[in-house]
Amino acid sequence: MEEAIDDHVKLPQKRFYRQRAHSNPIADHSFDYPLLPELSNWNELYPNIGNRQVVFADIGCGYGGFLVTLGETFPDKLAIGMEIRVKVSDYVMDRIKALRQRHKGKYENIACIRTNAMKYLPNYFRKHQLEKLFFLYPDPHFKKAKHKWRIINPTLLSEYAYVLRPGGKIYTVTDVRELHEWMCKHIEEHPCFKRLPDIEAQEDILAPKLLDSSEEGQKVTRMSGEKFMAIFTRL
Repeated sequence: MEEAIDDHVKLPQKRFYRQRAHSNPIADHSFDYPLLPELSNWNELYPNIGNRQVVFADIGCGYGGFLVTLGETFPDKLAIGMEIRVKVSDYVMDRIKALRQRHKGKYENIACIRTNAMKYLPNYFRKHQLEKLFFLYPDPHFKKAKHKWRIINPTLLSEYAYVLRPGGKIYTVTDVRELHEWMCKHIEEHPCFKRLPDIEAQEDILAPKLLDSSEEGQKVTRMSGEKFMAIFTRL
């Protein structure tokens, strides 16, 4: 049966939600967050959550392009986008709301929250709750003094290992070779993770979507930039 689309519902326009590309993750932003994962009110974000749990997390989801693709690819899985920037997260929330209104019964498996994943990830997810973690085109923080701000670092990797179930996966994509090598080095050195061989990584159902589904990925494509992808398994 052909899907009914309500063309009267307009999608938000990014030009009204513009914000600087980077945000200091160490600064004291004002966030509401649950003290414990058990106190997370997922029912407010997912209309028909039932007994299901969120199992995918797109960290630094940007304008939500990949998050939308993720929801379309896995309609039975719940995915959350986590974004630190106010206007950008507002855009994603409004985008999802509009998509749900345009396509009745669809996109109810994705949602977005404004938060700082570097500080509050364990407040949202139980031990071994997640199946997949995505870090697509993260802020490179080029200066050596700011490497501690990078979303992939030894301390945070232990948190990712905590929330990821055995067999779960971390996905990384960047257009910065040095950052790619940095992320791979630190993840491979962590005892809880093993990198998939490139041949296996290319066979992942999400491999072709990781590079171009996000707005940042599309921008890199337009500028004919390089892209570096790696997938790691939680042991």
